[in-house]
Amino acid sequence: MTDSPAPPGGDSPSGVSPKDHRRCFEAVDGTISPANFQALQEALRRDPAVVEYYLRVSRLTHTLEEIAAGPAADGTAPSTPAAVPPPAPRRRQAVLWATAALAVLAAAPLALFFSRPGGGLADAGGVTAADVAAEETVVGHAALRRAVDVTWAEDAPAYRGGDLLPAGPVAIDSGLLEIDFFCGATVVVEGPASLVVDSDWALRMHRGRMRADVPPAARGFTVRTAETEVFDLGTTFALEVSDGGTFAEVLDGEIELRPQPHGGGKSRLTTGQSVWLGEGMKPRGGGTWLAAADLEAKRAVDARRRFAAWQSAAAERADDARLIAYYPIAAGGFDRVLPNAAAGKGPADGTGDGALVGMVSKTEGRFGEASAGLSFERPGARVRTVLDGEFPALSLSCWVRIDGLDRRYNALFMADGYENGEPHWQIRDDGRLMFSVMADDSAEVEYFSKVEGRMVRDAGLHKVYLTPPLWDLSKSGRWFHLASVYDPAAGRVRQYVDGELVADEAIPADMLVKTLRIGPAELGNWGQPFRKSPAFALRNLNGVIDELAVYRTPLSGDAVRRLFEAGRPPGY
Repeated sequence: MTDSPAPPGGDSPSGVSPKDHRRCFEAVDGTISPANFQALQEALRRDPAVVEYYLRVSRLTHTLEEIAAGPAADGTAPSTPAAVPPPAPRRRQAVLWATAALAVLAAAPLALFFSRPGGGLADAGGVTAADVAAEETVVGHAALRRAVDVTWAEDAPAYRGGDLLPAGPVAIDSGLLEIDFFCGATVVVEGPASLVVDSDWALRMHRGRMRADVPPAARGFTVRTAETEVFDLGTTFALEVSDGGTFAEVLDGEIELRPQPHGGGKSRLTTGQSVWLGEGMKPRGGGTWLAAADLEAKRAVDARRRFAAWQSAAAERADDARLIAYYPIAAGGFDRVLPNAAAGKGPADGTGDGALVGMVSKTEGRFGEASAGLSFERPGARVRTVLDGEFPALSLSCWVRIDGLDRRYNALFMADGYENGEPHWQIRDDGRLMFSVMADDSAEVEYFSKVEGRMVRDAGLHKVYLTPPLWDLSKSGRWFHLASVYDPAAGRVRQYVDGELVADEAIPADMLVKTLRIGPAELGNWGQPFRKSPAFALRNLNGVIDELAVYRTPLSGDAVRRLFEAGRPPGY
């Protein structure tokens, strides 16, 4: 153990022992041992001087952290703003200790109850550091708001509208991007372009044209090129970067230019001023920079074009004799009954039509406000249908926008009873697509459940076919095309995401079902209406479903790819 550090302010407060000095610092620093934790807890209970000293240590630590992270002496933000990391466990612990100490000071007779050191100290609201540590996290410094007519460069990742952008390259051969950095700055990029996201506050522009709209809250946003570092002072500015140099123009406000790579004299540009830092003739610049409103106008045109093309394709698809059911939800034109548009569904008696039940609601679809989708976010929301008959195979296809996986199992299309030959199609809470068919509903199967940590019994012999995770929180609000194919003749289950094969499994001999059925079924939920109890499993999908199709034959990979290509929304 090291010597006790000097107390804040120099002199030790009367009545506080050196051991308690050290324990206070260890508590704030997050290095306190269980034995010292217990000793400090007792000292805080009995001695207001220790409480006062602990608060002084905590305040000093907080002040020093603010100074380290604060603005420079000239009042500007740091010249190289970095992403602010989440609070370190020791800082969270210090804050919670300070809260507890204040409680002691205010009500000395009351006992304090803390959890174990390192596992989180309970605050007044019952939240612990362990609770915070258990929170889901995602990685990203910006969000791609829009991508219009984009062709992504082969050597860089491809993103879609709504995706989070982590640190790393973003490169397009053509098209337009609108990127919202988490500091508040919005950047419009015109292809061809290549850039690197560095942090919430900074990017490097290697090639292309960009416009940055920077509100006061994002003052200090920085763009680096080979020739200069553009430090924003609350403005709208534009850059064109090429091998020959950098052209910078201020559309409104002020920027500071900091020469690269060896520094030198800084200079400032204000509204209407521009500069060319390079060789040869400067780019065209001036008055030609696209803004966010221009992107929205182009996106709307693209959405209308794609929607019209999809409507034509959907009308042709409805005549496919292989269809059992087809629900082109995007087309709209329905109220509380969702028509089965499959021409081969049988007599025109409503066979396979869906009834909207509960709080299932029409919402904006994947082609924007002109199209429709069905939202199942409320627990009772569902669409009920009946698809009678026996089938030699099954292929399921739909578009889905996932806003959250709130349930252990999140329904896409579910047969009611899950009896022999009936399918269940779901997404598990870890983002994996699930497909299964009941093989023997009279069997009782015993297996080890990792969730419950014990052997459990399951009614019915069946196998769940899983894909790798297709969704996490960073993909919330993004549209996916999903397809699962049950092919008894080939003895395979194939599953696709966005037209690409992601899982291909053999059907075990004892699980092979050659005659498939559906019967009463639901989209977006599983309510088991013939259950004997009023309780039902919560499996409603927190999201939107569109264009669900059920085929009586196994679709090929090429056929699935065509479904995806014909239905791609703007931003793909």
